[in-house]
Amino acid sequence: MNMGIQHHSHSAVKPGQPGSGLFPNSPLGEQVDGIPTGRDVDWEPLVDYRRNGVSETTIHGAVAWAHGDEVIHSFGGNVLCYGRSMMKPFMLKAFVKELEPFTWEQKAIAVASHNGDTEHVAAAQSLLSESEWPLMLTPLDVPLIQFGRQVRRPRRWYHTCSGEHAAILRGCREKGWNRAGYTLPNHPVFEAYMEQIRRFLGEDWTPLRIAKDGCGLPTVSNTVAELAQIYAGLVRDKDADWIWESMVRHPDLVGGFNRLDSTILKAGAGTVIAKEGADGLLGLAIEHPDYPKGLGIVVKIAHGWNAQATWYVARAVLGVLGIDLRNPYPLHRQKAFIVPGIVPDKYHSVLETIPTWDEWDPDQDRWIYDPEVKE
Repeated sequence: MNMGIQHHSHSAVKPGQPGSGLFPNSPLGEQVDGIPTGRDVDWEPLVDYRRNGVSETTIHGAVAWAHGDEVIHSFGGNVLCYGRSMMKPFMLKAFVKELEPFTWEQKAIAVASHNGDTEHVAAAQSLLSESEWPLMLTPLDVPLIQFGRQVRRPRRWYHTCSGEHAAILRGCREKGWNRAGYTLPNHPVFEAYMEQIRRFLGEDWTPLRIAKDGCGLPTVSNTVAELAQIYAGLVRDKDADWIWESMVRHPDLVGGFNRLDSTILKAGAGTVIAKEGADGLLGLAIEHPDYPKGLGIVVKIAHGWNAQATWYVARAVLGVLGIDLRNPYPLHRQKAFIVPGIVPDKYHSVLETIPTWDEWDPDQDRWIYDPEVKE
């Protein structure tokens, strides 16, 4: 007897009809050969939040370090995931020649996952003539971070990926490509993107899965180690195109107010490229004298987007390399503690010197006396 979910008999996707295979048969999920689920991954704790010494929250994930093409450290399993918005610098590499004459602001917004502030919208809109705006297919959205009681009508330009879409449309125009269907995986945009990825992973590399990203563009599956190798390639390409310099020149266009990647770009002072990606991704490309082939580090949070937890991990990772990233806003009566495995063994002694709380932050997670002691 079939105990799986029985779809409504009047549904257009009832068993045997086109599209019926897209619907799961069980809430337990199916197992696909070669594609591990999150239950099959050896996630490791990356950071835990403790209240008076007792861990209340533990953030699991995976971290990979790559020096050039060599993976030099892996912690939490070589997870298969989608690169999502972390891969925008590589998709835009397909258009570096066409967008070269544009301003640095326009180039920075092209690789951005922005907050939707006024300066973000203005930079994105400047890439296209007003008559071309209807071509853009980002979903309707509101600004990512709203202040006070701001109320905005959803617009495509507020979407965090509007700069990328506008840049792709402009690049297609300059190349003479048909802009209809630019978000589809059979369009030249996607083919050019795959060529860029194969520059770092080899001509024979092919993704196990291609999916529709939140903005409608295709995203492909990579392991965390592969993503780290790709990000190490950004260092080697540092002076070959405008990607690196545009992000360094205008970090607040890449993300926005209090965004992790924007803050890292400022802290790195030109030696670090950082890019966040849904869901729970952070990519770091680091120019460092100890890593002449380029250092790529990728953090994947198991449960998805968590800017504060990722920030603690990033502060520790960058700290052992001599780059000072400020702490995120403090936890409420908790303190964060880093798991040593996020960095290679040789950095453990340095890791112990990097506090996850600010010196001016009072220890509010406990009373200054022992309540268990009876007088």
